[in-house]
Parts: sequence; structure tokens; C-alpha cells
Amino acid sequence: MSADAVETYLAGLDEPQRSTLTAVADRIRELVPQAEPVIAYGVPAFRVGKTNIAGLAAYAHHLSYLPHSGSVLASLADELDGYQWSKGALKFAVDEPLSRELIATLIDARLSELGLSRGDVGAVG
Repeated sequence: MSADAVETYLAGLDEPQRSTLTAVADRIRELVPQAEPVIAYGVPAFRVGKTNIAGLAAYAHHLSYLPHSGSVLASLADELDGYQWSKGALKFAVDEPLSRELIATLIDARLSELGLSRGDVGAVG
């Protein structure tokens, strides 16, 4: 799967899900430009090497950020106040993208689990 598949997924969404998830995907691309966009488990994801570091999914009444880790969200519980989350998904509103700062925190936590930083993968601050 490729960036085209991710764009096809996003294009197939209704508004406001499409523009909200596109904004989140753009922020991920900005923060980790070397991450490869792929489809994983049927939804858009971003991969560094052979490991997914972030994913997105659209549902009728919410959107989800998927860290592709069972421990990232629990480790950031204090920073996720106001959001519903489980072990593997952070739910957010269909019309309000996650902030760049929160996405950076989520990505940094996932990369840290892998022994990496955004600097290691050619990311921007």
C-alpha cells in the first residue's frame, strides 16, 4: 500500500471527517516527513522502517488516533485529559483535529518506545 491508498481512504470520507483527518495526517507528515504513509489494518498509518508509529481511523461519531502501541496512551494519561481513550485508540471529535503539539507528544512517545527520536528519522521540531 502507498500514499495513494491513504489519499483514497481520506477522499472517501464525508465532511467533516475528511478535512479533520487530513489535517491530522498533514501534521504527522510535517512532524515526521520520512514516515511512509501506508494502509495498516484497513486504515491510514505512518511507518518508520517496518514499524507503524501512528494511524488514523474514521467512524460515524468520532475519529481515532492509533499509536500502534498498547502503552503510549496510558503513559500520557495526564496529557489526554478531556479525551476518551483506550489501550490502543485516542478518540477525538469529527470536526476538531488534534493539535500539532499533542500529535508531536504522541509520536515522540511512540518513537521513544522504539529507541528512536524524531531527529533519528529526519523529522522537524
